[in-house]
Amino acid sequence: MATGDRAMTHPTISDVPALARLQQRALIVGLVGLAAGGVGAFLNVDQFFRSWLIGFLFCLGLAVGSLGLLMLQHLSGGQWGLVSRRVFEASSRTLPLVALAFIPILFGMRPLFLWARPEAVQTDRILQMKAPYLNVSFFTVRAVVYFAFWLLCMFLLNKWSAAQDRGETAVTTEDTVRFRKVSAPGLLFLVVTVTFASVDWVMSLDPHWYSTIFGLLTVVGQGLSALAFTIAVLALIASSGALSGSLTARHFHDLGKLLLAFVMLWAYLSFSQFLIIWSGNLPEEIPWYIERIRGGWGIVALLLVIGHFALPFALLLSRDLKRHSNLLARVAIFVIAMRLVDLIWLVAPTFSHGGGDGHPGLSLQVHWMDIVLPIGLAGVWIFLFARHLRSRALLPFNDPYFKEAFAHESH
Repeated sequence: MATGDRAMTHPTISDVPALARLQQRALIVGLVGLAAGGVGAFLNVDQFFRSWLIGFLFCLGLAVGSLGLLMLQHLSGGQWGLVSRRVFEASSRTLPLVALAFIPILFGMRPLFLWARPEAVQTDRILQMKAPYLNVSFFTVRAVVYFAFWLLCMFLLNKWSAAQDRGETAVTTEDTVRFRKVSAPGLLFLVVTVTFASVDWVMSLDPHWYSTIFGLLTVVGQGLSALAFTIAVLALIASSGALSGSLTARHFHDLGKLLLAFVMLWAYLSFSQFLIIWSGNLPEEIPWYIERIRGGWGIVALLLVIGHFALPFALLLSRDLKRHSNLLARVAIFVIAMRLVDLIWLVAPTFSHGGGDGHPGLSLQVHWMDIVLPIGLAGVWIFLFARHLRSRALLPFNDPYFKEAFAHESH
């Protein structure tokens, strides 16, 4: 059977009713969450910007993490990537929305970033030393550069993929070379840009603190978010019966093993950062952790140790669980929830005050907008994602490696 003929026998994404329901429900949740956040902005505008930052970082991780996994798939190949590519591509095409979501942060720089307040810089020697890098103009220029690079990579990879689907290019292995020419340097520069973005948008919230591991930790966290989301979507598709002959337990097993690797890598980097800073016990570094491991925030830190690492690690060791799409999806959804908790733990203590012993950050102060706004932004993001996903065929049937990779499935 020719590749083009085979594509005609498979349903497209729009044929999956579960995705249509997901799209509708996500839009409702998103609009309600954003409406509630709008009301909150009138009550406490500073808190609105802080909560918006958390939601922005959460959606950014899903989009940019998926772009990184898409590049990795083009470089490595394999069935795990072929069955996941459409999800990666649809997620990456939400980057324009994420770029728009960054605009409120530019308006909220003064309440968010200490270094954006001239009166604070005048009285702080460290902020004065960092002023050539941490200033409003350069901060904005860097953000434009980050998004321009991510959007360019997204545009090229999706444009060529769509042309491949339409049969505008020859179905040969040479056709994949251009994907790799973008993905190889693109993946490298994506790590670099995400590293700098994490310094700008998260680490500089406390401009006196720094960590050389934080950028790589952010990259891994974004990849973990994107992979967990992809597994949940593929499980939803599999449960509807779509592409039952192509999306098998073996693919979920492979994705589950990759998810386990990301969980372990995140835990390794997180513990390494903690161990280095705690053993160094430097006044420039240690207060950041003290704020997050004592008092109420210490409970959240313990929750992350258990929920972000120990529990997923133990569950993902099971071969049977990884081959069961619904069970694996539940673990993946739980990991996504822990990613949001992790972002709240990273951002919110910076602005917490009034602990029991007078120290900032020791009281657990999670504002309701810290939950509602990220959920609202995520709802709109998922709505747009599902819309993109339903516009294309589920599998890249015209990929030159598709027929070879799935040749044994028909025997």
